Amino acid sequence: MIKKLLPTLSILFVAFIALAQPQPVANLTIFSEDGDKFFLVLNGERENNVAQTNLRVEDLPQPYYNAKIIFEDKTIPEINKNYLQLADANGAMMDVTYKIKKDKNNGKVTLRYFSMIPVQQNYVPASNVTVVRYGNPAPVTTVTQTTTTHTTPNTVDANVNVAGINMNVTINDPTLQTTTHTTTTHTTHTTEVVHEQPAQVDCVGAYPMSSGDFSNVLSTIKGQGFADTQLKTAKQIAGSNCLSTNQISEICKVFGFEETKLDFAKFAYDHCTEPKNYFKINNVFSFSSSSDELNDYVQGRQ
Repeated sequence: MIKKLLPTLSILFVAFIALAQPQPVANLTIFSEDGDKFFLVLNGERENNVAQTNLRVEDLPQPYYNAKIIFEDKTIPEINKNYLQLADANGAMMDVTYKIKKDKNNGKVTLRYFSMIPVQQNYVPASNVTVVRYGNPAPVTTVTQTTTTHTTPNTVDANVNVAGINMNVTINDPTLQTTTHTTTTHTTHTTEVVHEQPAQVDCVGAYPMSSGDFSNVLSTIKGQGFADTQLKTAKQIAGSNCLSTNQISEICKVFGFEETKLDFAKFAYDHCTEPKNYFKINNVFSFSSSSDELNDYVQGRQ
């Protein structure tokens, strides 16, 4: 009996150790070469409430993001970048830096990859870098001052003796009034998270993801340790990119469970460049019931 229990206990122990490990996260730094202040939006969520020229966002759980740069100077067009990569070709989460660069010839502003290094524990950024945690923008500090004026009149007491009668007289002299100004400073910290809807991408008839980018995507999905994380990563990527039926099929083949394949196949339908050929996805299923369910789903969307 004990011998039979040992393998089960070993599997449970390994699973417990795996769950106890912290999930890997990435860090993102974006800086403006020309010093233009900007706001960063990741997956529809603004990361900084105060425009910055050098911004670092830490603890990003996903390998890809849909990014938008909004400049404080409204004359500079916004930058939209899908498939902002924060993982290497093997799926390892990295510390990635992008730069905002202005073309000297036509003045067009773009967001370009700059560098990538492994995530370092206890990393200390430069003093000119504003650091925020993902989903927790830096608070906006509001300082207000209230000044209170107090006026105290100066008085002169005089003792007058007239015909043997003593009189005490108090004289107010307005020219000698004392004015006291008291200034009270109030500091208020407020955090405002602004949610913006990501731009909808119409993929029908569009170009699918390039083969080089898709190869990196596939490696990243395969590199995730858990099935749930693989599915979440795949949806994150498909949600901001256009995929062909072949690419969707290849992603489905990564998943070991039939229900996971079906879940992703339904999700990816809205991001397929050739929905009329979606029947090709049926080849990834082991059971005809899954193909039937996907077909019913597609017909209901048409």
